[in-house]
Parts: sequence; C-alpha cells; structure tokens
Amino acid sequence: MTKNPFSPRDLQWHPPALHHDYRSTHLRAPQHKLLHMPQTETELTGPTFGQNDLGPLDDDLILNYATDGQMAQGPRIIVHGKLLDENGRAVAGKLIEVWQANASGRYRHVNDGYLAPLDDNFGGCGRCLSGADGSYSFRTILPGPYPWPNGGNDWRPAHIHFSVFGDGFAQRLITQMYFEGDPHIKLCPIVQSIPDETAIDRLVARLDMDKTIPMDIRAYRFDIVLRGRNATLFENQMEGR
Repeated sequence: MTKNPFSPRDLQWHPPALHHDYRSTHLRAPQHKLLHMPQTETELTGPTFGQNDLGPLDDDLILNYATDGQMAQGPRIIVHGKLLDENGRAVAGKLIEVWQANASGRYRHVNDGYLAPLDDNFGGCGRCLSGADGSYSFRTILPGPYPWPNGGNDWRPAHIHFSVFGDGFAQRLITQMYFEGDPHIKLCPIVQSIPDETAIDRLVARLDMDKTIPMDIRAYRFDIVLRGRNATLFENQMEGR
C-alpha cells in the first residue's frame, strides 16, 4: 500500500456553506450534493507566468497607479512572507495577485457605493512572483475598514485579497489577509463563520519590526501555506491543494 504523502485534511475548521449571521449565504449555499469536475490537461499545465511578464511597478501599489511625482494616500506598508508547501518547503515562481480597498475603505469599482473618497493615485491591485526561497513582497497602503449591507451595522476588517496561481490558471487559490489588533475581526460575520480560532489566526498578518524601514514604512508578515495541518484557509478551495 502506498503511503499517503500528504497530511490528512481537517474539514471541520472550515466555515459552513450556510452561516446564519452571514446573510448572503442564505441564498447561495448549495442545496444539492456537490459535483466533482475533473480538470483537463491544458487547465493544469498552462498558461503560466514568468518574471518577464511583470512590470517594474506591479509589486508597488503605492506608485503603480499614480501619476508622475505623485503617490497613493494613506499609511504606507510592506507586506511580505513566504509561499510554502505543507512541509515548509519553498514554492518558487508562482504568481501572487493582490487587490484591496484604499485607505478610506473604498474599492475602485463601479459597484462600490460607499461614500468614502476615492484616491486618484491608487488603483488597488498588484502582483508579484515568489522567489527561489518562496519569498514574496509588495508595497501598498494600509486599507481601511468599510460597512457592508449585512446586518445593519456590520463592517469588514481592513484586509487584502490574495490570489495564488499554480502551474496554470485553473490552479488558483484565493484568500484574505487581516491585520493583527483589528477589533473588527471579532465582529465580522464573514470571519466569524470560520469555526476554528486557529484557522482565523492564520489569516492574520503580524507587524514585523525587523522589516520596517525607520522613518519610512511599516512591514507586516503573512506566510501562505498551501495545505496540510498548517494550511492557510482558502475561500475557493476549502480543503487546500
């Protein structure tokens, strides 16, 4: 018998599809047994990204949408970490995309009706590749919290969305990163739909003073673990990869 090379999956720590306090799940939670759709060879093998596909400012959200001589407004931060497999080994050369609200908590999107101001010099999206040691890094603005029409007075914590691509576009994992000390984490129905405090904790970035540049920019560390006992919780692939 071949020994299973992966750690056993623990699905008990993932949020249920239907969560009472998260109102939109009342309509979109599956009503029938889920179907497995096998992926084709082309979905699993391409297309892929290389270093030459990224622009010089793709990993700098402070400047990549700004006009010459300008920059995005708000607290400047570095977000960095490592992309790892379940055994702590580096996962190199993978595309990591990020998107977020601006410092006022508003997205640059036509359907965002929040009355907070837009920042003409902030687009809210960027991307980078993991290095040979699995490391990644990008500069951005600390996003603001924002209200959402769920229970009348619910607010999303400050967060950044992450999308991690594997060897092809069909191999994509999506998650959100929160910031330590944010009081909205304990109050957000989306976050609190996760039944395991350890899983929530793995979505929280820590202030990293060792990477902070004095008199310039703070840093937060967020490691991404693809599966296993220490896996990061992913929204679109709850069991990991």
